[in-house]
Amino acid sequence: MNISNYILGAWTPFSGEGIPQYNSVTGDLISMVGSEGLDYSAMYDYATTKGGKVLRKMTFQERGRMLKALAFFLMDRKEKYYEISYRSGATRLDSWIDIEGGIGTLFAYASLRRQFPDKPFHVEGAAVRLSKENGFIGHHILTPKPGVAVHINAFNFPIWGMLEKLSCAWMGGMPAIVKPSEITSYITEAMVRDIIDSGIVPEGSLQLVCGNGHGILMPAGMNDVIAFTGSAATGKKLKALPHLIENSVSFHIEADSLNAIILGRDAVPGSPEFDLLIKEVRKEVVTKTGQKCTAIRRIIVPAEMTGEVQQALAKELSKTKIGDPQAEGVRMGALVSREQLKRVKEQVQWLAQKTPIVYGDLEQFELTAANREKGAFMPPIVMLNERPFEYTDTHNVEAFGPVCTIMPYDTLEQAIELANMGKGSLVSTIVTYDETIMQDYIYGAAAYHGRILILNRDSAKESTGHGSPMPLMMHGGPGRAGGSEELGGIRGVLHYMQRTAIQGHPTAISKVTGVYQQGAAPTETQIHPFRKHFEDLQVGDTLTTAKHTVSEADISNFANVSGDNFYAHMDATSLEGTPFTGRVAHGYFVLSKAAGLFVDARKGPVLLNYGLDECRFTKPVYPGMTIGVKFTCKEKIDQEKRSEDDIAKGIVKWLVDVYDETGETVAIATILTMVRKRNQD
Repeated sequence: MNISNYILGAWTPFSGEGIPQYNSVTGDLISMVGSEGLDYSAMYDYATTKGGKVLRKMTFQERGRMLKALAFFLMDRKEKYYEISYRSGATRLDSWIDIEGGIGTLFAYASLRRQFPDKPFHVEGAAVRLSKENGFIGHHILTPKPGVAVHINAFNFPIWGMLEKLSCAWMGGMPAIVKPSEITSYITEAMVRDIIDSGIVPEGSLQLVCGNGHGILMPAGMNDVIAFTGSAATGKKLKALPHLIENSVSFHIEADSLNAIILGRDAVPGSPEFDLLIKEVRKEVVTKTGQKCTAIRRIIVPAEMTGEVQQALAKELSKTKIGDPQAEGVRMGALVSREQLKRVKEQVQWLAQKTPIVYGDLEQFELTAANREKGAFMPPIVMLNERPFEYTDTHNVEAFGPVCTIMPYDTLEQAIELANMGKGSLVSTIVTYDETIMQDYIYGAAAYHGRILILNRDSAKESTGHGSPMPLMMHGGPGRAGGSEELGGIRGVLHYMQRTAIQGHPTAISKVTGVYQQGAAPTETQIHPFRKHFEDLQVGDTLTTAKHTVSEADISNFANVSGDNFYAHMDATSLEGTPFTGRVAHGYFVLSKAAGLFVDARKGPVLLNYGLDECRFTKPVYPGMTIGVKFTCKEKIDQEKRSEDDIAKGIVKWLVDVYDETGETVAIATILTMVRKRNQD
């Protein structure tokens, strides 16, 4: 069987001899794969003019709903992917991380649509005042890059690696060309066939290259984005291609790294933290047979506990049954290929010259329902580096399999130095219940790690663990780890967009962004805004309310109702040394009174108050001062119906500008209301 590439809207067989893909458990040939002869320039053009054209016009809400629909579609077909994934040597748990972890990322990014506007672009942060009279302001917007995202993924996560990148790219409005590792692309290909058949994503949004992809980066230009996952050496070579540098092509690397776990001196044998370290290391060694870019490679422990850590870890690892991942009781499958097995063995043998193996045997180990000569099996290997400041290969050479090394430290400063000798890692874990140790470690190691887990008896109850990147948290790291970022919630989406500073009068900026800017020309409305349905409201619609003169009785009554008897409001004799010249009205009274001025009490399209985004009290309000409100529709955010019976509605953000008799703002806030749509279809 041959695996095809999906290019230019069609499944296309490869030409030439092809590359064999083997079952890592049985050694049987699965398929042949190749990418010779592909026209990458045509693929880039097809992606940008076909898929990109549609994606760029879609709003964030539409893109998010697309991801959600796709996630449900793939989840219904997940068992198919599990069956195929067994051929890579992955257990059911290993595949769960890859398959359902990847689909879960789609769900996570779909939910982010609520943090974006109902527009194809994103307005970032707050406006910046650039002139004295506020007639000239600046803002930042992000628009989808009119290019293609090229995703080069590693062999260890053929589904998660694809979906976590696609989630960000599609949400950002960019089409993608996906190049999985040719070793396991047969798994990726199975899911891509379903994605294409679903019809959920626009044609041209996804193309697939299953072979080695030589030349795939040659057409890349200034509007393209490249995201690479794999070895640090390969990533750096690709990033240094002259035309990529010349065109300033955005290039993100997420590379394998020598991640560390550190045992605090307080975590003595018998403590919950000591046991947690042993369990965490066992999990990271066994899961995916140690083939994870986030796996624990270095175990840094107090010198006096080295022997006890070694013994406890050996006892825990001895419980692991190795073999056919579909056989009952097997907890660790095979490496991805015999070639990878050879490479890892060579690296272990090199390291063992100075850091001996203290647990595991490369040649003698038991297997369940499998043949050692045909499969790519390897037992857990634990090494010991008693002189980690002298034998530095441990900090430079990574055996990408079920391999880790114990090393001692005398002081926490030494532990931090050892962790940082990895020259940049995706993740490290500090295992301690001591606040000083966790603080000192994080302050000393944060600059060298993309993520740090504090593991102890409190966090362990719900912790996702050392090796689990989470969709809404940044995944990446400095130095050896690539120096880039993936995921991270909204951050991951913005990598696929161009940030542009725009400048002009507030009225012009309001029109461009679709967000009302303070100082823009308002549109006075004769109909109270609360009488308008969601579709009828326009950004800039403004109600200027009646006015109210604040009295001492207002202040006293509000204090009685709220229970807020703060001295500045109630005791005029206690104001010496304060900014106030007399009893001052509660800020929340000012805001509450503002609501009383702008609210239309009758039943209408407004369903409820949805919350308060921001609020500032900018000037004291004293008895005798008169306040009024300029109430302006600031932004509209559409919402989809959750069910057929749900009310069709949207969220409206309102700018509440409370001013005094001099026209000066005394309070400013953004409130949200849920507003019914006129059309309930």
